[in-house]
Amino acid sequence: MPQAATSDAAGQAPPAAKLPLFTLTALVVGSMVGAGVFSLPGRFAEETGVAGALIAWTIAGTGMLMLAFVFQSLAVRRPDLDAGVYAYAKAGFGEYLGFFAAFGYWASTCVGNVAYWVLIMSTVGSVWPVLGDGDTAVAVVLSSIGLWAFFWMIRRGVKEAAAVNKVVTVAKLVPIVFFVVLALVYFRPSVFAGNFRGADYSGSLFSQVRGTMLATVFVFLGVEGASVYSRHARRRSDVGRATVLGFLSVFAVFASVTIVSYGIMPMAEIAGLRQPSMAGVLEAAVGTWGRVFISVGLIVSVLGAYLAWTLMAAEVLFVAAQDDDMPRFLRRANAVDVPVPALLMSSLLTQVVLIATSFSDDAFDFALNLTSALSLIPYLLAAAFAVRLGVRDDPRTEGGRTSRRELVVGVVATVYTAFLLYAAGPKYLLVSFVLYAPATVLFVMARREQGRRLFSPAELVVLAVSVAGAVLGVVALVAGWISL
Repeated sequence: MPQAATSDAAGQAPPAAKLPLFTLTALVVGSMVGAGVFSLPGRFAEETGVAGALIAWTIAGTGMLMLAFVFQSLAVRRPDLDAGVYAYAKAGFGEYLGFFAAFGYWASTCVGNVAYWVLIMSTVGSVWPVLGDGDTAVAVVLSSIGLWAFFWMIRRGVKEAAAVNKVVTVAKLVPIVFFVVLALVYFRPSVFAGNFRGADYSGSLFSQVRGTMLATVFVFLGVEGASVYSRHARRRSDVGRATVLGFLSVFAVFASVTIVSYGIMPMAEIAGLRQPSMAGVLEAAVGTWGRVFISVGLIVSVLGAYLAWTLMAAEVLFVAAQDDDMPRFLRRANAVDVPVPALLMSSLLTQVVLIATSFSDDAFDFALNLTSALSLIPYLLAAAFAVRLGVRDDPRTEGGRTSRRELVVGVVATVYTAFLLYAAGPKYLLVSFVLYAPATVLFVMARREQGRRLFSPAELVVLAVSVAGAVLGVVALVAGWISL
């Protein structure tokens, strides 16, 4: 193992590894195609029928495509900004909100990684009951072993880890595409028609669609993957291309997996399936081998996505520290360009949340929904920054003020992410504040290292809001108003 090498006094790191378009696109696809796609049939069937699913995917697809265009545009217009979500929030709305975006995005990736381990253990738990639904003591121990094994592998270098991810991305798409093809072969029009309007428990069409929103956010997390790795791109223009290519590829897969499942089983039965529900749907169509086939594909897929998300988590902390928005110890990288302290901190948070899920009523759904909620504020700030560039002159914007088309795209993306915050409801937002507020300690550490004033008047307002939200969240948890 190479020894860690600290950056110099100016915060300079070793030269970044340069990645081509295909590898950047694989990082985007690898980030998005993970645990979420294998849970889509059950998650959607719990909330809505075919009609609601079509509307939900139309809204989610349009909204996330606008976000993809936002990241594509910002990569070209502001090539001076690295690390995507974090950098855009800081440039548009100041250091403290930029810090919140960095922390929220980082925390969402760590919690998302917990969902991956839970789903892997739940999958194996169908044949090894001691693992339960992925939240037993044995499951937590095995997940922890896997977590730290990945830590040591990634520590070897970004190039090696990205190369592994590229191979895994191709491999994991095979069982998903195979599922769609087989589901079409065994598709029953009468079952599909019976699922069209949804069951009685689904409520109004609006409430059905709203109930699916956090699930769609989770599966699309990672659309900004190429933007996060902008400092590693061989050509800056590849960042935007990789973002859009990756999004369009996985959108077709996600929507197909959801819709064809309604033609195999009644939605009430799909909703009652053990996760991963995709395995149960294929088992109903072709028999036991279908569950085994999907289960193996899931493990490959989830491990690949875990790799990509862990890389992105460390990258966000590393760049934030280089910009003096995180403590200096997080800016250190080793001889092969891996930010080891940031990687270690990411693994530690994942470990803590992994242990906490053993106390949750539904470990997988809790981790999935919290991941989505944590990511919404960073996404909202990035989209709002695109709008800001469209209405205000900024000499750092290459090519002058953004076009009317780019402004419209930014507005739609902002409205979409604001709607997602509404759809998330108060529970996960309050729990998010419980994480956000204490994280301010890292911001204070960075300001003290620089001998700067801790908070400006505007930042004090943001601090007060975050602390109030955290206090309310803790009270709600203790009083039982909300539960994990």
